[in-house]
Amino acid sequence: MKKILVTGSLGQIGSELVSELRRRYGNENVVATDIRRNLRDKSDEGPYEYLDCLDPFQIIDIVKKYNIDTVYHLAALLSAVAEAKPQDAWNVNVRGLFNILEAARLYKLAIFTPSSIGAFGPSTPSVNTPQDTIQRPSSMYGVTKVAGELLCDYYHTKFGVDTRGVRYPGIISHVAPPGGGTTDYAVNIFYDALQTGNFKCFLKEGTRLDMMYMPDALEAAIAVMEADPAKLLHRNAFNVTSMSFTPEMIAAEIRKHIPSFDMTYEVDPVRQGIADSWPDNMDDSSAREEWGWSPVYNLETMTSDMLEKLRIKLKL
Repeated sequence: MKKILVTGSLGQIGSELVSELRRRYGNENVVATDIRRNLRDKSDEGPYEYLDCLDPFQIIDIVKKYNIDTVYHLAALLSAVAEAKPQDAWNVNVRGLFNILEAARLYKLAIFTPSSIGAFGPSTPSVNTPQDTIQRPSSMYGVTKVAGELLCDYYHTKFGVDTRGVRYPGIISHVAPPGGGTTDYAVNIFYDALQTGNFKCFLKEGTRLDMMYMPDALEAAIAVMEADPAKLLHRNAFNVTSMSFTPEMIAAEIRKHIPSFDMTYEVDPVRQGIADSWPDNMDDSSAREEWGWSPVYNLETMTSDMLEKLRIKLKL
């Protein structure tokens, strides 16, 4: 049975990934860690440890304490936060990953590290973005993601570390709140639609971006780590996506359920600039061919499920 460590376990993906990993592998076999106090639901039983990924000795202590063999390294600063704090972003996103990879080298760990559509830039083909293409991002977040992909490739080829990852699009979830990403509007819009009936979008009309519903994001992370390594031609990292839409497209889908919903625009230049440098949609055929990636949700089914789950969560 795997012994799994999850860093950044209180973040948007981590908070749900820990629960899914514990469901599949057993509570005691999944160690949740974060730099914050354990705010997880008390009913979600399993070990929790404080961990600062900038401290390599803490990482090694936890790896040894729990006999860890697999790490889902999610600790990172997201795009908008990274642009406001570029030095912190470099330290957390790159130095933190380096420390995890060193532990992996020493203790023969398998590592999952999420990359992002942020790893692409203005010179990348924006339509049907290839798996292997130009990566010249214009944001600090993107720079750290490209550096992370290269670091993982290096540790795999140089030291034989089993490194794997996916390039996530925007992630939409009804569980954890947004964490400072450029695609967060696609989460906030559901809360405002239900609570006020109005939404101010910080991206301009016509801004098309790849998106994914959280259940598919969790499945991608687990499936790529369970894949037969002999079939993986790419490792760091696979394009994955399930839908691509603009703000007005998601608003129109919400109006099918809430006809009076109204959306206006109040563009944030920083996040708009980041979004403009990202692809409209990615080609994820390599993931489909090499490890059977196949998303379940599209815009219609995701919208219906989000509204249903949030009505329960918000007691509406």
